[in-house]
Amino acid sequence: MGKITGFLEIERHDRKYEPVADRLKNFREFVIPLSEKDTRDQAARCMNCGIPYCHGTGSTAPGTPGCPVNNQIPDFNDLVYQGNWEEASRNLHSTNNFPEFTGRICPAPCEASCTLNIDDNPVTIKTIECAIVDRAWDNGWLKPEIAAVKTGKKVAVIGSGPAGMAAAQQLARAGHEVHVYEKFAKAGGLLRYGIPDFKMEKGIIDRRVAQMEAEGVTFHYGKAVGGSTPGAIDPQELAKQYDAVALTGGAEAPRDLPIPGRELSGIHFAMDFLPQQNRRVSGEPLNGAADILAGGKHVVVIGGGDTGSDCIGTSFRQGATSVTQLEIMPAPPEHENKGVTWPNWPLKMRTSSSQAEGAVREFAVLTTKFEGVDGKVTKLHCVKVDDKFKPLPGTEFTLDAELVLLAMGFVHPVHEGLLKTLGVELDQRGNVRASLHDYQTSRAKIFSAGDMRRGQSLVVWAIREGRQCARSIDTFLMGKTDLPG
Repeated sequence: MGKITGFLEIERHDRKYEPVADRLKNFREFVIPLSEKDTRDQAARCMNCGIPYCHGTGSTAPGTPGCPVNNQIPDFNDLVYQGNWEEASRNLHSTNNFPEFTGRICPAPCEASCTLNIDDNPVTIKTIECAIVDRAWDNGWLKPEIAAVKTGKKVAVIGSGPAGMAAAQQLARAGHEVHVYEKFAKAGGLLRYGIPDFKMEKGIIDRRVAQMEAEGVTFHYGKAVGGSTPGAIDPQELAKQYDAVALTGGAEAPRDLPIPGRELSGIHFAMDFLPQQNRRVSGEPLNGAADILAGGKHVVVIGGGDTGSDCIGTSFRQGATSVTQLEIMPAPPEHENKGVTWPNWPLKMRTSSSQAEGAVREFAVLTTKFEGVDGKVTKLHCVKVDDKFKPLPGTEFTLDAELVLLAMGFVHPVHEGLLKTLGVELDQRGNVRASLHDYQTSRAKIFSAGDMRRGQSLVVWAIREGRQCARSIDTFLMGKTDLPG
């Protein structure tokens, strides 16, 4: 390591946010990058630990320590400390196709597993990663990597989220002709239509798409595969036209809350609400959909995860009067027991930037009924629950609500259309059954990766699976592969 004693001499210092009053005025990113000197100082804190758990173990188990794409974190930290940013970029991109995505929206399990996190002072790995890739773009280092030899094989990738994009880029670099089919107007999946612009502006996606197009990837927009929408492509015909097909359409079936009053207007799934605002920001038409807006309303978000947090930040920027977030789980501890949890991802209280903008958070709450006037929701009837989610008598209460956003996660991919037409087997959770060994489904030459295969998960896991799926498809087509895992 370049600075053996760096962790002893330099305090942890991370990126700051713009003040709440300023950042609520727009939908732009509000994270303030560190200076070059500060970033290099933070990289110098990476210690020469015996077992760097930040790398990741290669396991697929939830909570596994470290980086799912196995970034070589000590190596790029050292390169940044030495000022060799271009080599740091090459190192980072050797394992991660899109570090500008993960450097903005990954929860950073690498930092949780950092040896310095035993003392609550992990290396600012996510910040350093983002600095590396942003500098690479600014300096023009990220040129298209065009395959020297074409294989003559054609691959269809269905879905252009992070798994589909990663698979497509890797396959194109292996020399295959790659066509990506996307039902919406632009590429990115939940990166484009779920993640708000204040967390990641969409030009970040656009420049990767341009790089991929220069590498030979063809994107087909407004092209649903399967289903009954006008112009939908028959997946059986698609499978006949291509040498391999990758299903990377995500897990889009939302978890509902079927309680009395659910039919009232003003109650919406998060993924009906969030994409609208992203389309407004980018100037993309809503195609006749009725506006779902939080301005001047008491908003209740049901669900305590990242999607719920995104609903909070979006609601405040639209001018919500108040935002309350309900979580059925009990409040987690403020601090984890390091002796028990490290280096695994710990369960502890976390406050997102959106939650810190003024949301009221309620834990261990079950919503039992929606109440309304003239067909519009006006109140929620709630009750506190114990650790087995059983209602506690005498703890009933009501909340005013003119907009309710259901952000309770996704249960599995949509089955109607694509999956039913192809007839691929599903696992017990309703996801596409595909082996982690080769990502093949029950249908010959049909592969699957990302949330469609593993269920709702992180962007970094989608990138990992897309890369590994591409490697399996390359092996299937060519009998061998030089693609990294």
